[in-house]
Amino acid sequence: MCGIFGYIGDKESIPFLIEGLKKLEYRGYDSAGIATLEKGSLNLRKCAGKVIDLEKMVESDPISGTVGIAHTRWATHGKPSKENSHPHTDCNDRIAVIHNGIIDNYLEIRHRLSDEGHTFKSATDTEVVAHLIEKHMSGDLEEAVRKTLLEIEGSFALAILHKGEPDKIVVARKGSPLIIGIGDNETFISSDIPAIIKHTGKIIYMDDHEMATVRQKSVIVKDLSGKKVKKNVTLVSWDPVSAEKGGYNHFMLKEIHEQPTAIRNAIADRIKGNKIHFNELKIRDEELKKFNRVVLTACGTSWHAALIGEYLIEKFARIPAEVEYAAEFRYRNPTIDENTLVIAISQSGETADTLGAIEEARSRSSKILSIVNVSGSSIARDSHGVIYTNAGPEIGVASTKAFTTQLAMLYLLALKLGGLRGSMTNEDLSRRIDDLCKIPQKLEKLLQKEKHIEDISDIFYKCTNALYLGRGEGFPVALEGALKLKEVSYIHAEGYPAAEMKHGPIALIDENMPVIVLAFKGRRLEKILGNIEEVKARGGTVIAVATEGDDSVKDKADHIIHIPETTESLSAILAVVPLQLLAYHIAVKRGCHVDQPRNLAKSVTVE
Repeated sequence: MCGIFGYIGDKESIPFLIEGLKKLEYRGYDSAGIATLEKGSLNLRKCAGKVIDLEKMVESDPISGTVGIAHTRWATHGKPSKENSHPHTDCNDRIAVIHNGIIDNYLEIRHRLSDEGHTFKSATDTEVVAHLIEKHMSGDLEEAVRKTLLEIEGSFALAILHKGEPDKIVVARKGSPLIIGIGDNETFISSDIPAIIKHTGKIIYMDDHEMATVRQKSVIVKDLSGKKVKKNVTLVSWDPVSAEKGGYNHFMLKEIHEQPTAIRNAIADRIKGNKIHFNELKIRDEELKKFNRVVLTACGTSWHAALIGEYLIEKFARIPAEVEYAAEFRYRNPTIDENTLVIAISQSGETADTLGAIEEARSRSSKILSIVNVSGSSIARDSHGVIYTNAGPEIGVASTKAFTTQLAMLYLLALKLGGLRGSMTNEDLSRRIDDLCKIPQKLEKLLQKEKHIEDISDIFYKCTNALYLGRGEGFPVALEGALKLKEVSYIHAEGYPAAEMKHGPIALIDENMPVIVLAFKGRRLEKILGNIEEVKARGGTVIAVATEGDDSVKDKADHIIHIPETTESLSAILAVVPLQLLAYHIAVKRGCHVDQPRNLAKSVTVE
């Protein structure tokens, strides 16, 4: 949510700032703004709307400078407007602040500062930061920022300019992601890697309760007591081209088609014969063997992946497993201990509620294993062990390749646990591993059916509701398919266990309600066929996702999308792809903004 970008160097900053904001648009926003320093002047331009609107404003009313900060805002406190857009300034317009996060105690601070004579121009929580810095300012910006950070409560990633100190940007972090990129005679700040990877792969990850003074040729990081902190520079190996559309009309479509390669990358170097190796895991096999319970926690699409992970872990490792919404888990009194393995799943590795959930688990002595895509992210750093999905940058807000690579890693983890606990033979392990290795090729074959799926979208893109049904591993796929449709097309959709249809949703079925049924091969297929019959008996239209070579659905469904045959445990990876494509093409036909759906953000970094 929101985006921060900053530049300090020997070049004109405006092109970098506009480009950086465009690279961060996928995070979700409703307004944008820029501040630069030039010859002792602090220059601001901001507006409600898109980055393109800000760009036109800067073209018609130019500003310049080799130091600048920029922001895309996702409204929390105060409606989207020019006044509420960032950057925010102090009473004398000498200080400019941009902020991601939420200042919990802003009202108390605002009232106090108003009583002291400060005048506020916006309804945001962020503006109190600028006025607090002004209050504490006595010739040293870093010290004024440090004192301010000791007063504010909540979450923040901050970037601050002062017209009297034009050779620096001061930044700080608690709970919201912030990175620093080390370039050649220039330095960048950003909320996320894609915005700076074109310019440098040398990254410093800010940790909570840290602040930094960023100059053209140096970065000094301190804790909030003022003590210097030694930071490592991480080399990020993402290819800058991989963060571009590459000829596709939308990032979402590109990332759907990248899934065969993404899964190949995810499993590469993880499999040696019938052995599974997670070199970055850092939790010894002896420890993994002793856990008697697994709790998986996540949000959104990652929560759907966790549901499938629950099935896989119980099936292969025979360990009791359960799935928790991270936002609920963190605020109750969970019964976990040192014998519980908590698996946190997040594409970005910065999801605020998931971070809170692992903090809760840590406080109860549980081991944390995270499955994330972004190397060096907060969740990865806060976990005892990590498994990287290696999916590459995912720019589309609606997650696609992140989901399927999470499933691949959960599958391998379940197999590893099964092997360690002796619930699987070497022969069974070898066969199951071989099944996974065939999935990328099967995905490539499946993606060749996109035109058939697009033709189906022609029939249903005007519908207003949809129902998704599945059993076993098909149920989380139904949830994920419904979520994709809601996210990108704004059509109301619900995913249900097929057996639950008779407990309410069946009342909604008529000729205007398309029902998407996960009917791939498995021990539940006969029951699913019965559910299809129930839908047809009530005039519903059925779109079935079925296994190639299985004719049992042929005379029952109105439309069939066939997936290549695989084991039931891997069918979810294949079955979700047609649902991703269906949602995408329906959204395009409805004229929706596929990569940046309204009101949504790529990573939810505030509660």
